[in-house]
Amino acid sequence: MSAVSSRLPVFPWDKLEPYKKTALAHPDGIVDLSVGTPVDPVPALIQEALVAAADSPGYPTVWGTPALRDALTGWCGRRLGATGLTHANVLPVVGSKELVAWLPTQLGLGAGDKVAYPRLAYPTYEVGARLCGAEAVVYDDPTELDPAGLKLLWLNSPSNPTGRVLPKEELVRIVAWAREHGVLVLSDECYLELGWEADPVSVLHPDVCGGSYEGIVAVHSLSKRSNLAGYRAAFVAGDAAVLGELLQIRKHGGMMTAAPVQAATVAALGDDAHVAEQRERYAARRAALKGALEAHGFRIEHSEASLYLWATRDEPCWDTVAYLAEKGVLVAPGDFYGEAGARFVRVAFTATDERVEAAVKRLGG
Repeated sequence: MSAVSSRLPVFPWDKLEPYKKTALAHPDGIVDLSVGTPVDPVPALIQEALVAAADSPGYPTVWGTPALRDALTGWCGRRLGATGLTHANVLPVVGSKELVAWLPTQLGLGAGDKVAYPRLAYPTYEVGARLCGAEAVVYDDPTELDPAGLKLLWLNSPSNPTGRVLPKEELVRIVAWAREHGVLVLSDECYLELGWEADPVSVLHPDVCGGSYEGIVAVHSLSKRSNLAGYRAAFVAGDAAVLGELLQIRKHGGMMTAAPVQAATVAALGDDAHVAEQRERYAARRAALKGALEAHGFRIEHSEASLYLWATRDEPCWDTVAYLAEKGVLVAPGDFYGEAGARFVRVAFTATDERVEAAVKRLGG
């Protein structure tokens, strides 16, 4: 029996362990800016909703409660400008990474099919293609791809790792091309509410999709906007035919969002105040780290949105990782996200205010 893991790349984060040990040895401790994991408290109203739903002895449904579906369609209308969404256009998922990794398999893709994603990208797009045996294809401009055999096109705006935002005009052009060639577009928009120097637009906006969701699905997560990475709360919205098929498959697979998490998601999507408060925290950390890195001789590219700074000293990324580790600061090497990132590092600003201040101080020394 062949191991499925043999199809997959080496788990990249294992390579960072020696540098983590170096950073941990710093007298003032490590400042870990390598992983974009939230560190701030889960907002009280979300915790309260979770606790209130804790007595949930029965099985939840894969499609979610009507209240959850109302919250999903309502938020997409209010925040993304989506029009005419019904419950058939939304589906909760057990965290967005699960969805990204298993979507090609659940769509029935396999040998002979192609899955495309940006040249610099979240590694799980490639993992999803490999898990089902499809061919992984990278692009700079997706409309220059050969559409033959291309079944799934991943967009990611704002980008992880670069923070780049695709302008509305680009999205319009790409969606039109994909529809012309019968290619399903999956738009990973998990950082959409974290635009700093740009205002990200969803593919679900009528200016992009023309008011029709045919051939497009957007992926959203509450991990970053609401500090809910530990809750595994996410959802997809868009083409009802695609989501209907996924719903049937996920029912058989028992891929259910926990009932208390469904209730917490309703509370989270119904409140914008905590999102604005968290944005202010991130904005301050971003400004402090950006200023310190630039003063230290780094150049920041893109980074107009998301939770990361895409930084370079114009040297191999592992040299930069080692240099910063000696200062007790751990960052992610750019080649984790593709060969095109070989001279960059990704710097997350998800650490506490105290740790960010420590990093700024070390960079200033």
